Amino acid sequence: MKGVTMRFAMLVALAITTGTASGAVTSEQLDALYAEPSAFEIDIPKSAHIAESENAFAVHDIRPVAPIHILVISKKRVPTVLQASPELIAEMIALATRVAKQEGLESDGFRLVINTHPLGGQSVYHLHVHVLGGRQMKWPPG
Repeated sequence: MKGVTMRFAMLVALAITTGTASGAVTSEQLDALYAEPSAFEIDIPKSAHIAESENAFAVHDIRPVAPIHILVISKKRVPTVLQASPELIAEMIALATRVAKQEGLESDGFRLVINTHPLGGQSVYHLHVHVLGGRQMKWPPG
């Protein structure tokens, strides 16, 4: 994951220095990001799964930013939400909602986040949904 974070920081720095930070990342930069191995392609043991559907599974994030931070990850690698089918997105949101209820977040509330591309904060190019809860979320998020 450290290498992914470093590549992300380098892309952001490149975008700032080349003046593309307020615009789009080039297609060549995106192709390079899509080609990188996904941190989620490692074997995550089934014992770590807290929930699963046909095309996705949920695990606790190893670097939580909230008291409850769960990742819902597509089983098949899809780089971003832009390449995902509407059916896969719906399935992942349904699983995220089920996990939020399972974790007791239903009454207090929670946040679902899908980061897309460098300026959207995406650092792992394998579709995943963050389920965040257990504390007051701030707005705007940043």
